[in-house]
This record gives sequence, C-alpha cells and structure tokens, in this order.
Amino acid sequence: MQVGKAWREMIHRYLASTLGLLIVVIAVLSVAWRKQRGLPLYLPLGLVALVVFQGLLGMWTVTLLLKPLIVTAHLAFGLATMSLLWWLWLSLRRISTGPWSGTTAAAGGGSTAALLRPASPKLRALAVAGLLVLIVQILLGGWTSSNYAAIACPDFPTCQAQWWPQTDFKDAFVLWRGLGINYEGGVLDHPARIAIHLAHRLGALVASLTLLVAAIAALRVRSDRNGRSGAWALLVALALQLTIGIAMVKLGFPLWLATAHNAGAALLLLMTLGFNRALRRA
Repeated sequence: MQVGKAWREMIHRYLASTLGLLIVVIAVLSVAWRKQRGLPLYLPLGLVALVVFQGLLGMWTVTLLLKPLIVTAHLAFGLATMSLLWWLWLSLRRISTGPWSGTTAAAGGGSTAALLRPASPKLRALAVAGLLVLIVQILLGGWTSSNYAAIACPDFPTCQAQWWPQTDFKDAFVLWRGLGINYEGGVLDHPARIAIHLAHRLGALVASLTLLVAAIAALRVRSDRNGRSGAWALLVALALQLTIGIAMVKLGFPLWLATAHNAGAALLLLMTLGFNRALRRA
C-alpha cells in the first residue's frame, strides 16, 4: 500500500464527511426557518439526498475497482452537490445587490428587493444551452480521466501528429463491462482512448463557442448591468479553463495542471450557473 495515496484518500473521506454534516445542518435550519424566512426547501433537501448518494458512489468507486462509469458519476454528482450549494447561496442573496442577486441598488443608496426584469427568452435559452453543453463536456472530461485517455493525444492541436488518427468510438463508450475488472491504469486499447480524447476536445470546442456566443449576446445588452457582469465572469473562467487545458497537453500532463483543470471546470460551471441566474432574476 502507498502511504501517501492512503493519506490522500482518508483526507478526502474526512472532508466529504464534514461537508455532509454541514449540508445536514443547512437542511435542518432551512426546515426550522421556512416559515419565518420563506427559504426554498427543495434545494437543501435535494442536497441531503445528493450527498447520501455521493457516499454510496464513493464506496462503489473502491469496491468496483475504479469502474469508469462509477468514477465519472462520482465526479458528476460531486459537481452537482457544489452546484446546488452555489444555487442555494444565490437564492439567499436575492434581496441583496450584486451581479447575480437579481436586484438593483436603490436611488438614494442601499438596496431594493425589487426584482429586475428577466432577460429576453432567446438569451436565457442560449444561456441554458451553454449550461447543458458544458455539463456534457464535463461528463466527457470525467470519462477521459477515468479511462486514462488524457495522454492518448500528447500533442496539440493535432493528436499523434495527425488531425484525425485511428480511433475506435464503438469500444470507447461502452458503459458497462461487467464486474471483477480492475480499471486502474485503464483497460482500453489505444484507438479507443484516442476516440475519447478527441471527443473531449470536440466537446470543448462546442461548449466554448456556445458559451462565447451567449456571453457576447449578454454584453450587447448595455442596460443589463447584472447580466454583463455575469457574462464577463463567464468569459474569464472560460479563457482560464482553455488555457489550462492546452497547457496541460503542451507540458506533458503534470499532476498539478490536471488538478487545476478539474478546478477550472468547477469554476466554469459555477460562473455559467451564475450567468444563468443573472438572466433569470428570480
């Protein structure tokens, strides 16, 4: 057993347990204060359900020997937990001012709780489309990582010095391969790993273009200060994530950049949710 790896695993479990306890406390307080403050119960109660399921996924990640479907689901539901916490916080800020609060400053100073008019339906639909495409891209990223497919393309913008090398998409996205297989290090042949990596790159292109168009559309509405602030935050997070992703390939996939890429995905998801919130004002 590797001592360092064991310690990291234990720290991860302790932090997860602490987060679960905090979420239970939030849910209890939300139920207790629901009449006085009108707090939405579906968010904290949904968080409790998510964190319980996350615990099960964490257990299955170990007992099912790093099965890619379980590892990817563990990542996805972890980000879902983070996203619901973020949305809950944004919901609680709805009576304050700020880029994502859905309110505006009062003329004589201070703030007013009056909700701003929502953005146009087309712009909101575009922002939602960007969010959905980003979610798919994050799932592709989790699938790339859990199948050890990142290093299948060690160059950029080409892959294996080709624009379209030999791939095997049929084998690349088999979700269930049975029990008793140890997936540490990956079990796929090289063409299947290349297919996964290329799918992730294409997903990055589609997600980036969709988010870019949505942000630019929001920036063109000069009267919408909150929407513009959310759009700028989204663009900064997008540029940062793209830079990290390209640098990771160029520098040979160092662990610290791979970790930063995960953090960048989380930040981009939060900024995309915040952008959608700024356009909803509800």
